[in-house]
Amino acid sequence: MAAPFLPAIDIKTYASPASGLSAKELAFIGNVYAIATPDNLDQLYAYLDDTLGHFSTFLDTTLLGSQDEIISLLDAGVAKVLVSGEQLQQLRAVPNLDQSRLILSLSGQAEQELAVLADTPVGIYIHGVTNVALVEQLLHQIGSKRPPVYVSFANASNEAAFQLARIEATPIIPAAQLTTDSQANPLLINAAALLMVNARTDRPDGLFTTVVTDEQGIALGLVYSNAESVAESLRTGTGVYFSRKHGLWYKGKTSGDTQELININFDCDQDCLVYTVKQHGKGFCHLSRASCFGEYRGLARLQKTLESRKRSAPEGSYTARLFNDPKLLQAKILEEANELCEAQTKTDIAAEAADVLYFALSKCIAAGVSLHDVERNLDAKDRKVKRRKGDAKPQFAEKVGLTAPKTNGETVKEAASVPKSKDDPAGTVNGKIEMRRLDSSKVSAAAVQDALQRPSQKSTEKIMSIVNPIIQNVRTKGDSALLEYTHKFEKATSLTSPVLKAPFPEKLMQLPPETIAAIDLSFENIRKFHAAQKDDKPLVVETMPGVVCSRFVRPIEKVGLYVPGGTAVLPSTTLMLGVPAMVAGCKSIVVASPPRSDGSISPEIVYVAHKVGAESIVLAGGAQAVAAMAYGTESVTKVDKILGPGNQFVTAAKMIVSNDTSAGVSIDMPAGPSEVLVVADKSSNPAFVASDLLSQAEHGVDSQVVLIAVDLSEKELQAIEDELHSQASALPRVDIVRGAIEHSVTLVVKDINEGMRLSNLYAPEHLILQVEDAQKVAGMVENAGSVFIGQWTPESVGDYSAGVNHSLPTYGYAKQYSGVNLASYVKHITSSSLTAEGLRNVGGAVMQLAKVEALEAHRRAVSIRLEHMNKAAAESS
Repeated sequence: MAAPFLPAIDIKTYASPASGLSAKELAFIGNVYAIATPDNLDQLYAYLDDTLGHFSTFLDTTLLGSQDEIISLLDAGVAKVLVSGEQLQQLRAVPNLDQSRLILSLSGQAEQELAVLADTPVGIYIHGVTNVALVEQLLHQIGSKRPPVYVSFANASNEAAFQLARIEATPIIPAAQLTTDSQANPLLINAAALLMVNARTDRPDGLFTTVVTDEQGIALGLVYSNAESVAESLRTGTGVYFSRKHGLWYKGKTSGDTQELININFDCDQDCLVYTVKQHGKGFCHLSRASCFGEYRGLARLQKTLESRKRSAPEGSYTARLFNDPKLLQAKILEEANELCEAQTKTDIAAEAADVLYFALSKCIAAGVSLHDVERNLDAKDRKVKRRKGDAKPQFAEKVGLTAPKTNGETVKEAASVPKSKDDPAGTVNGKIEMRRLDSSKVSAAAVQDALQRPSQKSTEKIMSIVNPIIQNVRTKGDSALLEYTHKFEKATSLTSPVLKAPFPEKLMQLPPETIAAIDLSFENIRKFHAAQKDDKPLVVETMPGVVCSRFVRPIEKVGLYVPGGTAVLPSTTLMLGVPAMVAGCKSIVVASPPRSDGSISPEIVYVAHKVGAESIVLAGGAQAVAAMAYGTESVTKVDKILGPGNQFVTAAKMIVSNDTSAGVSIDMPAGPSEVLVVADKSSNPAFVASDLLSQAEHGVDSQVVLIAVDLSEKELQAIEDELHSQASALPRVDIVRGAIEHSVTLVVKDINEGMRLSNLYAPEHLILQVEDAQKVAGMVENAGSVFIGQWTPESVGDYSAGVNHSLPTYGYAKQYSGVNLASYVKHITSSSLTAEGLRNVGGAVMQLAKVEALEAHRRAVSIRLEHMNKAAAESS
């Protein structure tokens, strides 16, 4: 059944319109019309998120050039799209797209266009109408078996709107010209009357049979309505009906069992109204039951019970325990889901499914999520055009003996899952190591944003379930737990002590002279750059006579520096974390790094730890090392701040301990896998570009590299791709490179402005500008960890020896965080010093503000002093 009418809205102002229907009243009607433009897409997606399930949007997309964007909007929740003839031709070839969700906007070639629509469910849109008679003539020509027809006016009028509705065409009327209260807005079109224009009844009293349902469509009762009660419902936003004995019946006015109106609709014949409401109080029925047709059953009954328990659960009840103990609830969901998987008989499957639903719904109700919210989400998924394969994640597939499918260039669900073997095609196209390529002018903004998504990591819940027990074990058992994890994860079973104390033996620092020289040079450059950041002089400001405010700097006393191990030895990270700690004057520097399997530590790391004056090296990695430094053990000094990069488990551990007030420890920043974004134009050297991309791709399979190609031709793009394949193939870590390339991308853009816009959106850890006038382009950078300017500045110099720090924010955190610098190791302390004159000058303001905030002790701390001054002055005079 077609919508009775469509209120046309502006998505920028729909939530708070100057006149006409409000957002809440629009929801009562159930449908709206809006126009999509290339400029309002971001607002559109936000609007769709905000209104999902509240009302259906009919979206005019004729101004959009991209088929992908239209499909993305349909996936985001748009009910129907109004399209041009050319767009229709493209969309009708899209698999899984329900043709009834398409409406053809007639362009003036009505006869030819309508012939194309014969025997299809595609709707018709006629716009800018000035004469309703012409529409009526066209509809007569199409015949009775026509699809839905939608009509907008050059100038909407009350008479024309009703005339169109009567011939069962759907008028599109600006929401600003509609009202639910004609008495207050007599010049506007009455929405209630328009809603009822085609309603039919065969009752002699003219009343309409009305079914009242809850949000799930469960019938609550059968009542009667008329035009007046419908208008009053829309005006008040409540359930208002017509009683044959008492006239207008405001449901719950006397009983308190009120109804919040959700929506008003009709059945297929338009001779029965359907009210959807949210019932409050005891229920709809006069017998204090939820429904006149009996009590709720099944999931609806369970929901009501759980909601009641949440409000007032009996002390000690099982449901109360579930609401108050999220871990217990999580464990039960996992347990019951596993039992459902193992159930075989019909009886057992039904029983286990019931248990899963009980605990799943308990989690929903605990979080304020209703069955209506869940069903709304299911409905939204059902309408999606793009379909995922639905394969199980590798960790679950392996449990039941399934082989995880190969990705063949599709989005990698878990970054570290590729490549599985030498034969895995990850990171290759037809046998060539190659990044996916997208032209931003030929795909939607949503597709570009999807391409810039970081590789998926393990789920937060899964990581936390692994990390939390490790932290608690180290916290309670100290050195023994730390050693236990080092034996387990690093295979260093010969290790008997988890800490190497300074002074470090000379034999542990035996290095080739050239390595020592390289470390010494890098050390000095890093020291110079960070020493230049020192703020030795206190800041002193007299804010008013007699009131002096100052700020002075003090080093953080004890710092813990995490240096990753794993697939690469990283003495450079020890330099980047240790040198600024030394320059800042931290009294205690603790380094933590995983040992080798024989229990030894990289001599390069020991040498750097010695140079920066570290007190000890913790021979452990992962969450266990973070926990040891956060809480301290028998051998590990407790620190005040933990800095340094690491994998997902290290990052999770840092976040956990920093949020534990009993730990009393802070961290530098959240950090994830390494990443680089290279901006290259026609002036760039393809070999240089490829080498910069690969320098980060070799860090790990969860790294990501992005190339922004500014106005490059096919030949120029091919040159970079050829270099990438050639250089990657020669690398000893080529399989790791392929894993990173699998979820990396080249974005072709038209100009440097678009390129830098996308770079700032991505907020890369490392940003390399291989472009003409790179220094000028650097002025366009808003978000980045560290920037490398010009063709002679590879990212590698920042990683090692230039002097800048390489411990940088990743995963988009460059929008909020700085990289490690000298300020990461110091505190700024402020002080105030007032004379008697100063207190007189500022005291009145302090006392007044304390009075406003009702903090009497604050006010008196000033007034007592002022009284003392006045008394002393009086005695001396």
